[in-house]
Amino acid sequence: MAQSGVQCACASAPRLVFSCSGASDVGHLTDLAARELAKQGVGQMCCLAGIGGRVSGFMASVESAAAVLVLDGCPLDCGRRTMEQAGFKDFVHLRVTDLGFQRGQSPPTPERIQTVVQQATARFPQPTPSSS
Repeated sequence: MAQSGVQCACASAPRLVFSCSGASDVGHLTDLAARELAKQGVGQMCCLAGIGGRVSGFMASVESAAAVLVLDGCPLDCGRRTMEQAGFKDFVHLRVTDLGFQRGQSPPTPERIQTVVQQATARFPQPTPSSS
C-alpha cells in the first residue's frame, strides 16, 4: 500500500466537554465543573450554544471528537437534548441533580464543583495508550 502522507489522527482527536450553564445554581455548578475539567486536561470545553445554532465548526468538532461529555444541571436535560436534536447520540451524560444537588439549593462551592468533577471524570472514557 502506497503511503500518501496521511496518518491516523485518532490519538489527537479532541475530548470535548459541554455544559448546559443554565440560569440556576446547578447550571452555574455545571459550568464551573466543565471549566475545571478543561483546566485539569480531562477534556476541552466547547460551546453548547454553537451546537444549538448548528455552527459548522462546532458540529465538525463533535463529529471528529474521540469522546464527548455533556453536563446538565437539572432534569430538563437541555444539554442532552441539544446534542440529540443536532443528531449526536454517542456521548456521556451527567445530570448534577442525580448527584443529590437540588436546584435553588446548591450554590457552587469548591467542594460541590470538585464532587461534579470527580463524578464526571469517573464516567468519561479515558484515552487508551496506543501500542507502537
